[in-house]
Amino acid sequence: MLEFFTFAVIALIVVPVGLAIALFRLQARVTELERRLVGQPWRDPVAEPVPRPAAAAAAAAAAAAAAAPAVRPEPAIPQPVRPTPARPAPPRPRIDFESLIGGRLPIWIGGLALVVGGIFLVRLSIESGWLGPAIRTVMAAAFALALLAAAEVARRLPATRDDPRVGQVLAGAGIASSYATLYLAAALYHLVGPLAGFAIMLAITAVGLFLALRHGPPTALMALIGGFAAPLVAGYDAAGIGPLLVYLGLFVAALLALATVRGWAWLALSAMAAAFGWAGLLIALLPADRLGGVGGFIVALAIAGTLAAPGAGVERPWLRMAPIVAALVQLLILAPALDFGVLAWSFYLVLSAAALFLAWRDATLLPAALAAAVLVAVLVGAGLAVDAGTPSRIALLLATALFGGVGGTLSRRAPGWAWVALAGGAGPLVVAQWFAPALLLPAGWAAADLLLAGAAAALAWRHRDYVDRGDAGLVGGIAVAALGVGLAVATILPDAWIALAPLAAGGVLLAALRFDARAIGGLATIPWLLTLMIAESALGGVVEALFGAIAFDPLPYADLPPMRDALLALLLPGTAMAAAAWWRPAMFGPTRPVVLPVQGAMAILGLYVLCKQPLAIATLPRFVELGFIERAVLTDIVLLGGWWLWSRWRLPAMVLVGLALARIVWFDAIGLNPALVEQQVGALPVLNAATLHLALAAAVVWRLRGLRFRHWIAAALTLAAALATIRQIAHGTVLTGPVGVAENWGYSAAMLALAILWLWRGLATGAGDLRRLGLGLLTVTTLKVFLIDASALAGVLRILSFMGLGVALIAIGWAYRRFLRPAAVDNDPPAGPAPA
Repeated sequence: MLEFFTFAVIALIVVPVGLAIALFRLQARVTELERRLVGQPWRDPVAEPVPRPAAAAAAAAAAAAAAAPAVRPEPAIPQPVRPTPARPAPPRPRIDFESLIGGRLPIWIGGLALVVGGIFLVRLSIESGWLGPAIRTVMAAAFALALLAAAEVARRLPATRDDPRVGQVLAGAGIASSYATLYLAAALYHLVGPLAGFAIMLAITAVGLFLALRHGPPTALMALIGGFAAPLVAGYDAAGIGPLLVYLGLFVAALLALATVRGWAWLALSAMAAAFGWAGLLIALLPADRLGGVGGFIVALAIAGTLAAPGAGVERPWLRMAPIVAALVQLLILAPALDFGVLAWSFYLVLSAAALFLAWRDATLLPAALAAAVLVAVLVGAGLAVDAGTPSRIALLLATALFGGVGGTLSRRAPGWAWVALAGGAGPLVVAQWFAPALLLPAGWAAADLLLAGAAAALAWRHRDYVDRGDAGLVGGIAVAALGVGLAVATILPDAWIALAPLAAGGVLLAALRFDARAIGGLATIPWLLTLMIAESALGGVVEALFGAIAFDPLPYADLPPMRDALLALLLPGTAMAAAAWWRPAMFGPTRPVVLPVQGAMAILGLYVLCKQPLAIATLPRFVELGFIERAVLTDIVLLGGWWLWSRWRLPAMVLVGLALARIVWFDAIGLNPALVEQQVGALPVLNAATLHLALAAAVVWRLRGLRFRHWIAAALTLAAALATIRQIAHGTVLTGPVGVAENWGYSAAMLALAILWLWRGLATGAGDLRRLGLGLLTVTTLKVFLIDASALAGVLRILSFMGLGVALIAIGWAYRRFLRPAAVDNDPPAGPAPA
């Protein structure tokens, strides 16, 4: 199984590395051909020494002096300059799959096969017991020396010196074998002491540096592969984890030194990737009691890789900070195995301090410090969730002080430092309060939250000169201060009053809006969303009750939330947020058009719940007694609110008026009509709930100037009030029952009187709507009398009714023509011809 795993790892490394080397050599060959085509001889930069700049300059000056003529030349006659046609670019050599795979990769794979074959030969001898440890080590060393010697021979041999790849591969294989031999002698067989092993390591590294400088990148690549693969082939824990980590550390240091000398960024990144891969493998395979050294190795690896990256030519910022971020993530994985103890926290805090120091030296590493500040909150939460012991508590304080202090001190240097202070200061505290609330008493948490708010406010005050710039220190400090105040309020108050916490945070943002209205106003959306989340339960109850009421459920009160919840979760937040959005237009930023109507609706729903509380209609007898009165009062409150807002704020006023009229139509006329569903309206003939409710609605609508069809709506309400009055006189407090003859004639009399009133007012004031309404109602009344009322009469009563109706209609017609169009009547042309 180990052989298969070894071959799989080597294959995954060899194929992409071989392709990378092929591309590297191909680029060098293309450069050579281009130089030859333009007449410049190509020289091997590895084979020939590069002259020093001073010596080269002196040689060039001497050559120029020797070639200069002894006499002063005659001035040349200027000639017209003819444009030289541009020389076409030299064609690039064609690259095909056969030349790449068949001509290049076999050499490199062959060199690697030599190394692996030698290692397996030694291992076979070990397993078979053929040779002793000393002889095995000597043979491995002889094999490594033979490969190094073969590299030099291939460099000078006429048959192979034209192909530098052979020497490069053999030299790389020799270096890799040398590292493997040292590992066998020092770590596995203990033939070499620590001091001697270190000295030999330095010697091999020096030889590797020399050969890499002499042969180029392929040699270094082969050394990298062999050095990292040797412990895997020999058994990673054969000599213990300590020697393995020492070996890996020294090997990585040698590779980083080589990458720094030659400026090989690829070598530094490859070495770091392989080293972190080894660290991850050890974390996965080792028991918890053997992982302490791995944590120290990860910290050292991250610091060394970050320091070596600039010298090795790594320019991309995300690659330069990759070692620190990778180490932080691996320490997060390692911490649970170390039980979040002192050792785990020491590793993380030391690496965090190193990240802060390196970011202070190099601004491109600032995102790594911010990553450490964010990840420390994750580690604190995980540690406190598992065991809120002393190490985690102390680490919470140290991490908060470390990131908050350093980030706050350097906050004016770059915006990223302010984020470090805010994330590293607020993150651990908030996470600890969430995962370990029993860590402190409520008063203690409130004090800590207020301390956080004070520190964030101090940071914002330090950046107070960056007004309206979206500054991280100013805006972020105000945001964290609002967070601290909100958490303190949520900690002290009972759970039922939790909605006041986002209101307190929103109050802080509202007070600080003048510093950066755009950024801070946008942040106010967060408390608004929190109020919606808190009001979810109360909103669910109200919505369920409203749907039941819309479906004509007589008892929606049973589904409503308690009055306290409606007050604290709906009415108070809705009113406060809507008032803030209306008072300061910058509040809530681009979400203001959504916040304002939503919060207004929340406030209305809260009022609805409160208005349903006094009567508390929860049974059918209670509904019969008070159902219509409660519904009429609620409708009238909404209608009066719309009337009051009509001249101040037209849009919400129209919404309220429309809602009130819809309630009258949907409930009072259709679903819960008191003439059809048993409900009490009052015993007094005129001063009853039905008459007063409809008459008030008619009076309000008459006064809403600018409302479309207001005369028609008010007339319909007036007619409904008159009919309700007749119905109440006929039936009493409960309006259900059949329609009698006297009641029917009462309807006709009321309709006729109302039609005459409208016609008279229309004629007197010149209001065309009233005249048309009067005529229309008069027509309907006439048809009713002829078709319905008169059919129930007989004899003298029928005659008298028709005579009275006729006289009334004639009088109305005469008055209508007399008072509406007197000028038209006087100026009518004569029917016959004009007199002579």
